[in-house]
Amino acid sequence: MVPTGNELIIMTKHLISILDIKDYIHDILRTAGEIKKKTKNSEAYPALEGKSLGMIFEKPSTRTRISFEVGMTQLGGHGLYLSPKDMQLGRGETIEDTAKVLSRYVDGIMYRAFKHEMMLELAKHSTVPVINGLDDVEHPCQILADLMTVKEHKNTFSLKMVYIGDGNNVCNSLLLGCAVVGMDMVACTPEGYEPDMDIYHKALELARGTGASISLSNDPKTAVMDADVLYTDVWISMGDEGEEERRMKDFCEFQINSELVRLAKDDVIVLHCLPAHHGVEITSDVLYSPNSVVFDQAENRLHAQKGVMVYLMG
Repeated sequence: MVPTGNELIIMTKHLISILDIKDYIHDILRTAGEIKKKTKNSEAYPALEGKSLGMIFEKPSTRTRISFEVGMTQLGGHGLYLSPKDMQLGRGETIEDTAKVLSRYVDGIMYRAFKHEMMLELAKHSTVPVINGLDDVEHPCQILADLMTVKEHKNTFSLKMVYIGDGNNVCNSLLLGCAVVGMDMVACTPEGYEPDMDIYHKALELARGTGASISLSNDPKTAVMDADVLYTDVWISMGDEGEEERRMKDFCEFQINSELVRLAKDDVIVLHCLPAHHGVEITSDVLYSPNSVVFDQAENRLHAQKGVMVYLMG
């Protein structure tokens, strides 16, 4: 059909950044909660019946692969695992051509990438939704599960979250996610490991509209005072292994342990996106304590991502 200028142009929706869903995040979380209830009650929810999700993994994964694959099955669809070594992408085919071909075969693409630039390139040339399953800048799906978990346990976002550790992709997306829902957040990192400054300033801008307080700190003991939520991640992410010795020294005061937890509120909840290195960024006694909701958080990757897939592909 030749456009006349009056037709509604439908743009392909993607989830590359939390910013892509800032106006719909509450709706997605509400849908995820409804789907979770149905799953727990063994009720079918075939919202994506007959649809397929291509899942490209440049980095290994436990929770991301299982949650997307099982999630698609529970929604009535099919998840297809794609490793670059099993694709022509691993032999020199361009990301542009990969995007154009996959768009002819599947209804959505989940990409777990080393580089954010590759994520953007895939989305640019894809005519089906692209979901960021992690790259070196953001991890939006993780943050949706985090927010879902906080809401389940606290029933509000009028809280103070303190993230302690590396200002990595998880921290970047948390800053944006907390700003969007109006939750105060302190990103507490060693000097030199702060989050992406462009993202931090975007979070500050968003927070002005929601009333959230977003700030940075280099002092864990001061930052955790009156915290409702404590959050940590590994100190040495994939690709940072060559910095292990230096990072272990720089982060030694940034461990979430029982001493630090006692400085927060009595009913503080503790989050970790996993995998955890026991005795490094978090102690085992805290990970398995009554304050920990880490495994609820891990489960919610499944349900939050079903909410995302229904929003993008339904």
